[in-house]
Amino acid sequence: MSTRIADCFRKLGAAKRRGLIPYITAGDPHPDVTVALLHALVAGGADVLELGVPFSDPMADGPVIQRAAERAIKSGTSLRQVLELVREFRLHDTVTPLVLMGYANPIERMGLETFVRDAAQAGVDGVIVVDYPPEECKPFAKLMSAHGMDAIFLVAPTTRPERIELIASIASGYVYYVSLKGTTGAAHIDLADIALRLPALRQRLTLPIGVGFGISDAKSAAAVASLADAVVIGSRIITELEAHAPHEGARAIEALMRGFRVAIDGAPMETQ
Repeated sequence: MSTRIADCFRKLGAAKRRGLIPYITAGDPHPDVTVALLHALVAGGADVLELGVPFSDPMADGPVIQRAAERAIKSGTSLRQVLELVREFRLHDTVTPLVLMGYANPIERMGLETFVRDAAQAGVDGVIVVDYPPEECKPFAKLMSAHGMDAIFLVAPTTRPERIELIASIASGYVYYVSLKGTTGAAHIDLADIALRLPALRQRLTLPIGVGFGISDAKSAAAVASLADAVVIGSRIITELEAHAPHEGARAIEALMRGFRVAIDGAPMETQ
């Protein structure tokens, strides 16, 4: 299946470049600025966008992204409004892949088939549902594929080989490797462990691997870029938004992205 995500990674591979995948939470600091923030991330060099769906009980998110979700919920951001924001983004950008990242509860409340249909119509390219167990996701992945979207899964340092093989059989787009045992925003990324584990992952996965959790500066981004196919950055962007007034956020995170882009493009690529 040819999707925007697959096409993006194909072009990155042909150019011998690594992907930059920033994450923001929809509706943070307010829904009125979310689309401008997405465009700013693209202007700063993003290859794929991850847009978080705010949820009140996020099991994998650290305090920074939890605060973002709380602000978004306080502003009334719902899953349906997130899809409307994607539609608005697509009015001026029909190229950049956009992935929704969130939890099962809002999707189940909307209804899985309704969500997948409406997400595809809005212009979503892929979905990460953190608490969907891959053992139960074949119908979900099949439904996503039927609507031209990718089902993207998380793999952690603790993921068993048999589960990785299951994920490999149903996932598409890319695989998100969680680089540490903990929540988002942790500052103790273990580069040696990533270098040890990624070759074993590549023996079971043919999809590109994006690495996230704990990447907070250009140095760590460049180090991860030398090992992975893409670098995922979330909490650092949210922290930057928290340090600025809402009307200044787009300019601030565009500048932040440019710094990460230079670092990633300058990283040596290890032979895989």
